[in-house]
Amino acid sequence: MFKHIYKSILDGSKRWQELEAPEGSLYSWDKDSTYIHDPPFFKDMTATPDVIPDIKDAHCLLNLGDSITTDHISPAGKISNKSPAARYLQERGVKPKDFNSYGSRRGNDEVMARGTFANVRLINKMVEQVGPNTIHVPTGQELAIFDAAERYQSEGKQLIILAGQEYGSGSSRDWAAKGPYLQGIKLVIA
Repeated sequence: MFKHIYKSILDGSKRWQELEAPEGSLYSWDKDSTYIHDPPFFKDMTATPDVIPDIKDAHCLLNLGDSITTDHISPAGKISNKSPAARYLQERGVKPKDFNSYGSRRGNDEVMARGTFANVRLINKMVEQVGPNTIHVPTGQELAIFDAAERYQSEGKQLIILAGQEYGSGSSRDWAAKGPYLQGIKLVIA
């Protein structure tokens, strides 16, 4: 029985064999997908790393205390209806009941960048209330963290984070590194 079953295990079932799949060695990205998106991480990568530029005239995006773990940084839970990720999804025709979770949309950098630091228990000393907001320093306006980061990037400003002990500890390190990078964070001072 073992030999009979495993001699064709790589062929898959009849249903598997009937699936239509694109040809070629590169993935064919669907630009309209809200679950998987062609990430920007390797687009401009060269064999020789670029020189890291000096940080000048940077603004502080977040002033965090101790124990801000990957659970605070890297989104995994429910996508709040009031979040930048929700706006992004609604602009693409996704209804709130279909937002799903950040964890299910980990393949979409646009959603995940908007969800970075979106934890409702995040304590940012720049704002009075616990949650995923910060202050856009030049205007004093309180914004969602992603919105502030996007605004700083459009203004050509570099960003830093002030963090306490154990910043980034935890198991969800992939988006805990990618998300801040996409938000334009140049340095975390811990």
